[in-house]
Amino acid sequence: MEFRELSDFEWEVVKPLLPPRSRADDRMVLNGILYVLVTGCRWMDMPLKYGSYKTAWKRLKRWSDKGVWDRIFKAFIQ
Repeated sequence: MEFRELSDFEWEVVKPLLPPRSRADDRMVLNGILYVLVTGCRWMDMPLKYGSYKTAWKRLKRWSDKGVWDRIFKAFIQ
């Protein structure tokens, strides 16, 4: 499977489903999370253009705990 970043349309669907913004740019971090999940690389090998891999991993966990991923998946299958 080839990785591609979120399109502007996809971002507009996802953006309102995310918790209030923290310091790192949500779109950049989300693209980093998706990069790791799609490519299967190690977190520490995530390209630097997506920010800190530690931030991405923490946000993946936090969003998972808050049900954010469920809301995102539901939005795209409706």
